[in-house]
Amino acid sequence: MQLNVKTSKPYEIFIERGCLDSLGARCAALFPAGAKAAVISDSNVFPLYGERALASLRGEGFQPDFFVFPAGEASKQLSTVAQMLGFLAERGLTRSDFLVALGGGVTGDMAGFAAACYLRGVRFVQVPTSLLAQVDSSVGGKTAVDLPQGKNLAGAFHQPALVLIDPDTLETLPPLFFADGMGEVIKYGCIRSRALFETLRGADDLAPLMESILYDCVDCKRVIVEHDEFDTGERLVLNFGHTLGHALEKAHGYTGLTHGAAVGIGMVLIARLGEHMGLTEAGTADAIAEVLRKYHLPVSDDASLDEVLRATALDKKGLGGDLRIVLLRAVGESFVHRLPRAEFAALCREALAEEAR
Repeated sequence: MQLNVKTSKPYEIFIERGCLDSLGARCAALFPAGAKAAVISDSNVFPLYGERALASLRGEGFQPDFFVFPAGEASKQLSTVAQMLGFLAERGLTRSDFLVALGGGVTGDMAGFAAACYLRGVRFVQVPTSLLAQVDSSVGGKTAVDLPQGKNLAGAFHQPALVLIDPDTLETLPPLFFADGMGEVIKYGCIRSRALFETLRGADDLAPLMESILYDCVDCKRVIVEHDEFDTGERLVLNFGHTLGHALEKAHGYTGLTHGAAVGIGMVLIARLGEHMGLTEAGTADAIAEVLRKYHLPVSDDASLDEVLRATALDKKGLGGDLRIVLLRAVGESFVHRLPRAEFAALCREALAEEAR
């Protein structure tokens, strides 16, 4: 399966079993013969797939090297990117060379940010190996790291030159991280595709459906990104569940609660808020919670609501004293709604109090 993304820097996405081994050949069509390639990966993924990626690149005459960082969200910070930039400079990479992000969302976000910063911009290739990265973060050109004040607050828009999605890499994904990715898959059903949502709701086995699910999610994101590359309007709907989800991640110190789990809880909470406001079809939050539970994702959290609401202060969708929140009219129909922050906090409290009765 192939998709063409028509952004300011167009690129192709390939979804194909075994395509990790075609990395070198695909890169040969984009980069000069003999170019240097820096494979960026983490300590979990590189032992599984690093040598295959390096061998594929060497087979096409590239000069690959690798940088491996400790796996986990805790590494997603400016100091790690600074180490990457130092590595690139020490290896003498130039603008005719390229980076390869081999791993999950943390790897892709940081390698992309390093590519955006190094020499004011070099090209990079996304080779996502987690479900979350395959359906979401590898496409669209958002790159970032976390700050102590919040998630993804330092970053840049930098589109990849190529995305290679190999569904076979999901076979080595631990169940926790497969569930993590399902949070984003369910999000796509919520915001744009009731058919996908109902497929997830009714499926007994996702394995034979996985390639089509990957394609549907990526195609949904492709369309949205082409319409709004720099996140000023329509692209905001991709953040359904993320305002409260990111706040929950911060409340947990970015440990113990995966991104997909946090987003899932955020989707349920924001759907309850929409129902309380009379903007979302009744029963939507319960339907989302049902599907989340089916894929072993939580639907609530013990974090203090006040702490979570404080953590929304630096939400990237904010405009001055207002928040732009993503709501559903019904499953498959999303829209952006603007609310003063104080009103948002009060309504969240009311909605949860109403649910508790």
